Amino acid sequence: MKEYSPLALTPLAAGSRVVDRDALPKVSLDDAAFAVMTDLRQVAAVKTTPESPMVHAHQLMIHRGVRLLFVMDRNGALAGVITATDVLGEKPMRFTQSRGLTYSEITVGDVMTPAAMLEAIALQDVSQMRVGHVLATFRAVRRQHLMVAEGNRVRGIFSASQVARQLGMEMQTFEVARTFADIEAALVR
Repeated sequence: MKEYSPLALTPLAAGSRVVDRDALPKVSLDDAAFAVMTDLRQVAAVKTTPESPMVHAHQLMIHRGVRLLFVMDRNGALAGVITATDVLGEKPMRFTQSRGLTYSEITVGDVMTPAAMLEAIALQDVSQMRVGHVLATFRAVRRQHLMVAEGNRVRGIFSASQVARQLGMEMQTFEVARTFADIEAALVR
């Protein structure tokens, strides 16, 4: 067996700081779409199960700093997704009223979007897209997340809030903008 020597240790400098996560790079509408895609080969997907209490899923979102969880079945297949909008919107209220449950009794499976209702952009199409195409797609489908598929696997995800941050826009401006002229005007500000 090969032997390894230990690394040298030195005292930590006075006033040392912990490095913060690198800020996301700024982009323009003409940059490649890959610049704003979260590649799930590089960033671990945050997952939950349909049986998990919805309140735990919400805590997981907060803890991991995400607004979407992949919901996996017992066989490891995608059962659906649950978003912060699902958790914080009207869905839980309607569900509790229709079933006579309390908020804490709602499970992820009760409010998630099932896999059969999900759509994705093909990875090969993303290679031809620009950030402007991603924005146009968000506007057309009126969603906060877009999945990217490579064959039968979810390979990446676009997040409206991440794209807005990378463009240097406020999320509120991003959601309200209806045309490219609105988006360009917001970027100039």
